[in-house]
Amino acid sequence: QVQLVESGGGLVQPGGSLRLSCAASGSIVRIDTMAWYRQAPGNQRELVATISDGGSTNYADSVKGRSIISRGIARNTVYLQMNSLKPEDTAVYYCNADATYYRHPYDTRGDFWGQGTQVTVSS
Repeated sequence: QVQLVESGGGLVQPGGSLRLSCAASGSIVRIDTMAWYRQAPGNQRELVATISDGGSTNYADSVKGRSIISRGIARNTVYLQMNSLKPEDTAVYYCNADATYYRHPYDTRGDFWGQGTQVTVSS
């Protein structure tokens, strides 16, 4: 299958910046869209940003202009650069991948999630 591991979360003051990373591994054949979601306590998980294999991006209105999603050269990593952070950005951030992996004797497509990384914005 496909495993996703996030890193880069932590405590940051309002107005600060963080860069989240997510690396995919496993019997990967291809990764199409990768995305970041977040979930704050008591709230539903919400989409933050997406990036296609071709590099097309979309952002939630709440982060547009403050965040940049990008993919690594190897195409199996995704990053989220977040600037001008606000207390309302506090949440667990999850990496998501729409990926095809090899499961003998076929290629199989699936939707995969990381374990999440905590981002806390507080003074």
